[in-house]
Amino acid sequence: MSLPREFHPFVQDDVASAHRWYERQRVGLGDQFLDAVQDVLSAIDANPARFGFADGDVREAQLNRFPYAVYYRVLADRVRVLAVYHTARNPAGWQRRL
Repeated sequence: MSLPREFHPFVQDDVASAHRWYERQRVGLGDQFLDAVQDVLSAIDANPARFGFADGDVREAQLNRFPYAVYYRVLADRVRVLAVYHTARNPAGWQRRL
């Protein structure tokens, strides 16, 4: 049984911004980014403990092919996704969401 998933309010902006950027680079690449995000979210749903820790109790699941990671916490009753964040950016941006 998988835990329900909830998103920090800024996650939608994270994903939309990256999607737009990739789509401007090449039509269809933004949709491939969305697929990669969905693949990682599905892997988290299947086994939330699968990915390692990035900071304290926050886990980091890296996307295939894109330099992004999903940062999330496994809580007693849900998985809380904090950010979908470019791995070369200063992590203080997503860490402020703790």
